[in-house]
Amino acid sequence: MSGAPQKGSTLKPALPKSDAGVHPCAACEVREHAVCGALTLPELAKFGGAMKHISLEAGDHLVDEGESETHVFSVTAGCLKCFKLLPDGRRQVVGFVFPGDFLGLAKADAYTSSVEAVTTATLCRMDRRELEKMSTSIPNLDKRLHEMASEALAELQGQLLLLGRKTAHERVATFLTMLSRRAEERGLPGNPVDVPMSRDDIGDFLGLTTETVSRTFSRLRKDGLIGGDKDRRVEILDEDGLTDIADGF
Repeated sequence: MSGAPQKGSTLKPALPKSDAGVHPCAACEVREHAVCGALTLPELAKFGGAMKHISLEAGDHLVDEGESETHVFSVTAGCLKCFKLLPDGRRQVVGFVFPGDFLGLAKADAYTSSVEAVTTATLCRMDRRELEKMSTSIPNLDKRLHEMASEALAELQGQLLLLGRKTAHERVATFLTMLSRRAEERGLPGNPVDVPMSRDDIGDFLGLTTETVSRTFSRLRKDGLIGGDKDRRVEILDEDGLTDIADGF
């Protein structure tokens, strides 16, 4: 599989500069949180001019694990999941990506996981070689890439703790507080929490069965910590109580 989108996704040409000379990427709603957030307007025009804009439908594959890593991606809308297939056929979801997140920080020869759209999503796609050339000529870009790599490493360390030391109850509570925090970091409401992924996906991320995830959500509702799950949104009724469970209290 190549880095090009599949299964009916569409590829649009890079946006042209406006008449005023300012690239339309300057108006991107997630620019502040994305890899291009540290760029000046002239740098942004150069960076955005090398981007292709991709649209995916839910279930569309973006890349496959082991495929040659020819492109990098910046998510501008929607949610995607990164997953690996284990030798016994099981699937491990290793992360979810949201607007502002960047795919391709590892600088590997091959993609380390498969990526699939959870919801309708849009991304900016750039040739990896082009990104590497730009990062050497644009110091702000290189610095931002290193910052995002450090943030990704911190998230990975948190996930290892989540899977290795916490109970099912604590894992689901941690997952909900994590989604809430990520939304707030991007200037979005943290409550109710958008939970666009399925119970299967959540279980594969948390190392739990689908049944255990469903029972744990029911227990949190029964205990008055969260409300009903409506339109893939969960209301947090007791933020302190949910945080205490996530912290193991």
